[in-house]
Formats: sequence, C-alpha cells, structure tokens
Amino acid sequence: MTEKKTEYGRLIIGDKMELFAEAVRLAVAAESTSESQNFTWAFTGGSTPQAWYTWAHETGAIPAAVMAKTNFTVSDERCVSLSSDDSNFGTAERKLLAPSEVPVEHRHPWVVAYEPAQAAEAYRRTMQLLNPPGKAYDVCFLGMGDDAHTASFFPGSALLESDGGVFFTAIDTPQKGWRLTITPTGLQHSGLVVVMALGAGKATALKRVFEGDDTLLEAPAKILKTCAEKTVWLVDEAAAAELTGS
Repeated sequence: MTEKKTEYGRLIIGDKMELFAEAVRLAVAAESTSESQNFTWAFTGGSTPQAWYTWAHETGAIPAAVMAKTNFTVSDERCVSLSSDDSNFGTAERKLLAPSEVPVEHRHPWVVAYEPAQAAEAYRRTMQLLNPPGKAYDVCFLGMGDDAHTASFFPGSALLESDGGVFFTAIDTPQKGWRLTITPTGLQHSGLVVVMALGAGKATALKRVFEGDDTLLEAPAKILKTCAEKTVWLVDEAAAAELTGS
C-alpha cells in the first residue's frame, strides 16, 4: 500500500484485500484508544461494504471482543423495511452482525417504521444515549457514488449549505425519496471517518473530488475537507487511476 496526505484526508492506495484489512485495523485501533463507555461504529451502504461484510465474517477479521462490545449502526439509510435488500442496516445485519452473533442490544438501526422526521429524532435520542456529548460516532464508514455523493449528500443537497447544526436528519432527495443520514456537522463530530472507494467506476468521481474544479454542491464528497484531520480514504488502484501521480 502507498499513502499520502491530502487536503481531504489520508489517501491509502492498495489492493482490495489490503484495504479491507486496513479498514478493520483502523476501526480496531480507534476502539483500543477510545475513552467512550460505549463504542459506536457506523457502517454504510453499497456494493463494496457488502463484499467487506462477507469477507469480515468469513475471515473473522474483527476480533470477537470488539464485536461483542461495539454498538453497530449505519451512517445513512433508505426508508425501507430492514428485510429489504435496499436496507443498509438490514444488509449489514444479514451478512455480518447476525452471523457474528452480535448481541441484539448492540444493533441500532434507524427506526424506519416511523415517518422520516420522527425516525431521525428517535435515532438522535438513541445516539445521544450511546455517545458522550459532542460525538456522533466513534467510527463512521462511508462510501462514494459514481456521482461523487457520500452518505446521503447528493449533488445539490441542501445539507451541504446548512444542516441546522444537528448530527442526524431526514431529507427528501430528488428521484431517490426520503433518506435518513448523518449530516456534515455529524461527520465533523465523529472520531474517525473511513471512506472506501473501489473499482474503476469510482475513478472519475475521485478525480473530481481530489483534483477537479467542481463545487461542493457538484461533488458532495468534497465535504470531507471539513474533517480531513480525521478522514482516511481507502482506494484501490483502479479507482485511483485518474489521480495525478497515482
């Protein structure tokens, strides 16, 4: 793996298995130094996390002691049933949390049975109980879409201009419906942010974020510049192919 410091955080380039292992190493290191009574780790959606869940379970990559004491959630969610293949938390639960026998009381989905605003408020209350004041999560995993979105910050999102200072919210996204999501403020109040972007399909978006002239509203993942000191990008060579000097 190679690593360099950027204005958007540490950029680590390697192959898929190296990056999967590095994601675990980063989170476990954060847990080992955390002073929080409850350690909170938020997963994310997309195809890369799904492959990571399967790998993590099959290899036992996350130490059992960490799995047993961590409170797991997801950093954003669709307003669908947990049984749906489109549910970020439901997917994490089926592929990793349930097979790994994580205690049910340590699994914290967004309450998608509620109306979006109520779901966001209920989730905020839960996270306030789990985390010390001023912290959203100890570890927040994110992905990045081909359109350079991250979490549920899509191009043009009002959250990129103002999120009201809350850590979590509900937002109606054009063509995608209601989403429940961490906010830019929430990212700034997370202990560690890890972004996984793998595959050639991410190359152009990654170029736009790190080296392009796009505005924040055009390439929402640029929001990570506001928390670069705590952000690590895990990127394979295919995704990094368009970056200068990669």
